[in-house]
Order: sequence, then C-alpha cells, then structure tokens
Amino acid sequence: MLAQPMFTPKRLISACLIGSAFMAGNTLAATTINLSYNGAPDPEKNAVHVFAENLKTLVDEKTDGEIQLALYPNSMLGEEQERMEQTMNTPMLNVASFAGVSPLVDEIFVSAIPFLFDDFEAARSFFDEGEYWQEVGNALQERAGIDMLAVVEEGGFLAFTNNETPISHPDDFEGLRFRAMDPSQVALYEAFGASGTPIPWTETYMALRTGVADGQMNPPMYIILGSLYEVQDYLTLANIQYSNQFLVGNSEMIAGWDDELRSAFQEAVAEANHNAREHNEEQVDSRIAYLEEQGMEVIRPSEEELTAFREIGQPAYLEWLEERDIEQGWIDMALEDAGMSALLD
Repeated sequence: MLAQPMFTPKRLISACLIGSAFMAGNTLAATTINLSYNGAPDPEKNAVHVFAENLKTLVDEKTDGEIQLALYPNSMLGEEQERMEQTMNTPMLNVASFAGVSPLVDEIFVSAIPFLFDDFEAARSFFDEGEYWQEVGNALQERAGIDMLAVVEEGGFLAFTNNETPISHPDDFEGLRFRAMDPSQVALYEAFGASGTPIPWTETYMALRTGVADGQMNPPMYIILGSLYEVQDYLTLANIQYSNQFLVGNSEMIAGWDDELRSAFQEAVAEANHNAREHNEEQVDSRIAYLEEQGMEVIRPSEEELTAFREIGQPAYLEWLEERDIEQGWIDMALEDAGMSALLD
C-alpha cells in the first residue's frame, strides 16, 4: 500500500473556514459546497467547466436547492495535491487529474495503459462497469476518506504536440524534452527515446515558450484551453490514452446526507456526466480543425506507425507499473475489464 503523503495543515485554514458548516453533520442541507477544478471558466474551451456548470444546475434542481455548488475554476483553491488535501479534510468536491489521485491510490495508473481503449464507448464501459474501477474507488475511500463519484472526460484522446519536428513514429521522439503531467507520462516519453519532466498545468505554456520543454501530451481541448498552439507547431493524433479526470468528494460529507438527498445528488452527477460526454464527443473534430486553422501541422500516424507506438509503449508501461510495486492483481482486473487479457500472456 502506498504511504500517505505528508500534508501541511496551514494550507487547510481557508478551506476549513469555508466548510465550517460541515461539522454540523446532518445539517449540511441547504448549504454551499465548493467544487474546484483546473482550467478557465470557458465552455468553448474547457470540457470540465461544461461539466461543472451543468452539475451545479442539476444539483440545485434535483435537491430542491438544499445543496448549492460554488465553482472554483483555474485551480483557484490550489494545485492538484493541495485540493485533494482539502477534499480529505473539508466538505467539498474536486475534479482531480492523475496527479491529484495517484499519491493516494497509485493503482490508478493502471487505467492509463497505452491503447487500452479503441474508442469512447470502450473507455466509458471500462469506468462505468468494470471491477477494477470499483476497486479503485474502494481504495480511495478507505485510504483517504474520499468518494470517487464520476470519471469526467476532458476532451478526447491524448495527442502529442511539439515545436521541433513532425512526430509520426516513436523514433521521432529521440532527444526531445517533454512536459509530463505525472510519472506515468515520464515513463512513456522515456520508452520512446525522449525525456520527461513533471510540470504543473499552470506552468506548461511558459515552459514550452521558454524551451524548458519541447512538447507535451494533452487532448485537443486542453491544447486550445492553454493556447499551446501559440508555442507548438506540430500535433500528432496518436490517440495513445483516454483523456479523463475524476470527480471526487469528501466521504464524511456525502455519508452525512439522508438517503433522499444523496440519491438526488447522485442522479445529478450521472446526468451531468452523460451530458458532458455527449458534448465532448461532438467537439473533437472541430477542435482539431481549429488547431489546424491556428497554424498547427496535424500528423495522423498510419496503422503501421500506431502499431509501433503500441508495441513499444505497452510493454514499457507494464514494466513501469511493476517497478512501482503495483500488485499484478490490479493489472489483471483492468486488462480483463478492457478485453485485453492477452497482454498477460
């Protein structure tokens, strides 16, 4: 089991004040709950904001105003781990990335095995119905007192960008430096012959502009959201990983609601996520077209080239999971859920 990270109590003062009503237990009804997330409050550019706004409206409607959400976009309540710390200790909701959840449940990295999903339908089935994902949720609740509430799409499958050379094959990564969201992305870049350095999202544009990194990996939505097309010339649609974040909430807060209120909240989450998924999938092609209009050269690797990415990326990633001492049972469950148990042979 991964050791719990050491958190600094001073960073919780403001969040504790905001959530002081939480201590009243069942009196949470008719109160305001903070929802924090990354990215600007721009529905044209930020799929997570579309989800958050829709969730705010639906929670208000379905709970008859007993729960009100206050939205905090642009990482206003802190970077990833700071917001997860707040979620552990105060009555709030948070949309976290792998960088936020993985220090608490390292096994979440198993869900990012390259080319685990062929399309949106396969990915959604994996997270909505799979045994592996249920166990991830159980582990998060047991280790950190946080409920896993929904998997939120953030704009399609991951694409590579860089400002040095068109990338269509793993060999093209040789010698390049990439911004990484977390250690799993570092492992992928190194497998392809590049180097990776973890850099927070809020610092990514400047890192690319100043040459600290040559490239990065994100769905088209985030490339637009961060105006990365201004400092990146090439976009490679390798579709190597499904792009998602995670709606999480303080377990004690949710357990403190009565059954009717909790059920209404859960219905709002499910409906908001369904709506966001439809909106997201509809926007993928237009986002790629927009990036082309901004001057990016779009590279669409051939099936042979994608096979090269897969044949290098999957074994290297599985080896990296083993090096992190993630138990094989987690990998077995995930591959079984994804219909890819042949990878274990």
